[in-house]
Amino acid sequence: MTKDTNNGIIIAPSILSADFSRLKQALDMIKESGADWVHVDVMDGHFVPNITIGPPVVESLRKATDMFLDVHLMIEDPDKYISDFVSAGADLLTVHAEACTHLNRTIQLIKEFGIKAGVSLNPATPLVIIEYLPDSVDMILLMTVNPGFGGQSYIPQMTGKIRKLREQLNREGKSTDIQIDGGISTDNIKEVTSAGANVIVTG
Repeated sequence: MTKDTNNGIIIAPSILSADFSRLKQALDMIKESGADWVHVDVMDGHFVPNITIGPPVVESLRKATDMFLDVHLMIEDPDKYISDFVSAGADLLTVHAEACTHLNRTIQLIKEFGIKAGVSLNPATPLVIIEYLPDSVDMILLMTVNPGFGGQSYIPQMTGKIRKLREQLNREGKSTDIQIDGGISTDNIKEVTSAGANVIVTG
């Protein structure tokens, strides 16, 4: 489990809703706020309906900040682009289990580049799909809204899913990070962290 200074909780503000003409200012504000990571949503218009950014923007982010870049690939066939995002400066790449034909191979590819690897599940995807993940996975991201757009409301049933995953990891003796993404606010952050999430995407 990744360590931090916020009582075991890592805060990772998303730049999805940022003004892209003022990204440097947004990054500076994130750092000054005391947040731990920067969450970068990459969407291709196929796996999810929206289109956001690619490796060139991640490279610009890397030049503009020394913060940990948590890059969430909401794209089809992510294997084709892993090397590009690594070269751009990603510290962690998270791929969707639903988008990977051979998930273990994709994780292995990310790890071969020497960075952290994560796996994401959409709200309706059962945990059984990641039952045989390799121990090298650093983080599991549970989407708490349907991916593709910001500003959605938290799906209440996801609290039970978070709790079930943390209990499963505990039984296996694993301290894998659990990240949640979508609809998180001061109203529900205690609920999800109490359930076992320790990496929180905000914004």
